[in-house]
Amino acid sequence: MIGGLRKTSIYLLAGASALGILASGGTAAKAENIEQLQAQMRAMQAQMQELQRQVNEAKATSGSSGGGDDLDLKVKWKGAPQLSSRDGKFKFKVRGRINLDYSSIDQDKAITGVDDVNAVELRRGRIGVEGVVYYDWKYKFEVDFAGDETAIKDAYIAYANWGPWNKSEIILGNHFVANSLEEMTSSRFITFLERAAFIEAFELDRRLGAGVWVGDKHWSFQTGYYGATPSDQESFSDDTTAASVRGTIAPINTDTTVVHLGASYRHRNAGTLEDTGIADLFRYRARGADLHLADRFVATPNFAEDDDMFVLEGAFVYNRFSVQGEYAHLEANAPSAVANASPTYDGWYVSGSLFLTDDMRNYKAETGGFGRQKVNNPFSFRNGGWGAWEIAGRYDVIDLSDGAATINASTARGAVMCVDCGEQETWLIGLNWWINDYTALKLNVNQSEISGGANNGAHITGVGLRAQVDW
Repeated sequence: MIGGLRKTSIYLLAGASALGILASGGTAAKAENIEQLQAQMRAMQAQMQELQRQVNEAKATSGSSGGGDDLDLKVKWKGAPQLSSRDGKFKFKVRGRINLDYSSIDQDKAITGVDDVNAVELRRGRIGVEGVVYYDWKYKFEVDFAGDETAIKDAYIAYANWGPWNKSEIILGNHFVANSLEEMTSSRFITFLERAAFIEAFELDRRLGAGVWVGDKHWSFQTGYYGATPSDQESFSDDTTAASVRGTIAPINTDTTVVHLGASYRHRNAGTLEDTGIADLFRYRARGADLHLADRFVATPNFAEDDDMFVLEGAFVYNRFSVQGEYAHLEANAPSAVANASPTYDGWYVSGSLFLTDDMRNYKAETGGFGRQKVNNPFSFRNGGWGAWEIAGRYDVIDLSDGAATINASTARGAVMCVDCGEQETWLIGLNWWINDYTALKLNVNQSEISGGANNGAHITGVGLRAQVDW
């Protein structure tokens, strides 16, 4: 701004001088005496002084002393103000989200022995920052305070823009281990209140490590090597490791149609607890009715020292309609001293959704996931918009029944028993009101049926409602 005022003052002074010369020349030719010429010059000098005074007042109003540079700041609204330098070298933004849930769950106490649930919870309450330093160095740090507990979520630095593609990052810190379409879609943008059951059962989550993420309009690739999670650091798991690789392609990715295909692999070693030297073995479990406040009615004991997981994924979007599905296969290996067993577990789902309004899911090929829902007509009494309305359904299966008899017959049966090893099938119906790009209300009606284990024959039914906002 001040640079512009400086230029303006120069132009005004130069223009006034030019007019003065012309006027004085014309007047001098006609002046009858020197007094007339001097009077006209005094008048022009007063005009120039008045122009300079006005320029100085404008500079003072803008907060400049008159010799400084322009304010090196740009402000862009992205849910919250994003501050950046004019050259794009630095960026900074406060980020966060609130998910407020209500759940009413009938947990079939006659079979499970577990009470029903009727409660409200702060499912997510996050605050953090993200930004850019010197063009290519990105950072993100976010903490969740849900449940009156503190949990570190994203906490990493990344070197970006080193490749010719839309996305190229080398990431160091706590971030997602990329192994699933559902996992790579933020909880802000998933269709249902919770991700599919195998995401929880097979522990797809963030871990501390190094990863490489690259992608463009029709493909993505992620790989990484990881250690423990931040929550393991109080009793740190020694030698806990995980390695993963994922690739996706989108042969069709247009404004109206998307075809997505992907596959991934992950290997984990459980390691041992540093303070005791005892093996920190894996277990697998999932919540009933795909609701966060429900209890877990299919579960294994802690028995696996390492596992291998394979995931296939696919999605199709055509205007308002979309369908997606994934199949996950996990091979677990137990030490002979615990349970001489190597069971295989499976999880899969298929889901579909239809927008009742003129809206479409927002696919991000460079990460192989879905992004922020773009609402064509945000809800507003003033402007007449009704937001985006979406109906959806999902069939979700997690099978943890394999190897139950072998585990129960193991030499360590007194400590390791596969009491709840079974299968859970869940039907979900959802209604989403995307009020605008940053706010939504979601309603789920879900039912799970348990087969096998101590909870065989149980039906877990629930209703979940979420109000969410992010910035």
